[in-house]
Amino acid sequence: MNYLRITRKFHFEMAHALWNYDGMCKYIHGHSYKFFVTVIGKPINNEKNPKNGMLMDFKDLKKIVNNEIIIKYDHSLILFKNFDKKFIDKINDERTYFFDFQPTCENLILFFSEKLKNALPENVKLFSLKLYETENSFSEWYASDNEN
Repeated sequence: MNYLRITRKFHFEMAHALWNYDGMCKYIHGHSYKFFVTVIGKPINNEKNPKNGMLMDFKDLKKIVNNEIIIKYDHSLILFKNFDKKFIDKINDERTYFFDFQPTCENLILFFSEKLKNALPENVKLFSLKLYETENSFSEWYASDNEN
């Protein structure tokens, strides 16, 4: 049986600012992110299984990505831990998160890859991620680029 890939697209809104940045992104601003999650594996080959012929049910992939990323970070503000906290005193910190890394598109996709890798079923592996920060700018992550 051959390997195949399936991809699901997600949308979420998130704001960030880049600490110590030398351009306009040092100010809090938001993005309408598009997030593509691709997994790889062999389809189920069992006529008694209701998921027969599927690598993974798209609704199950949606549930995993929603639980690991979307529900928590949609309509949130993410900042590097060194960001001046007095600057954001008036912001509702119920949905403000401070990370150990600069919240660039590149670092976010690395963070998301770690969250998703361990949440997938045993027979399914994370193949790639694509995160669009704007219509014209995105970062990509491939498992094959990160194998030792």
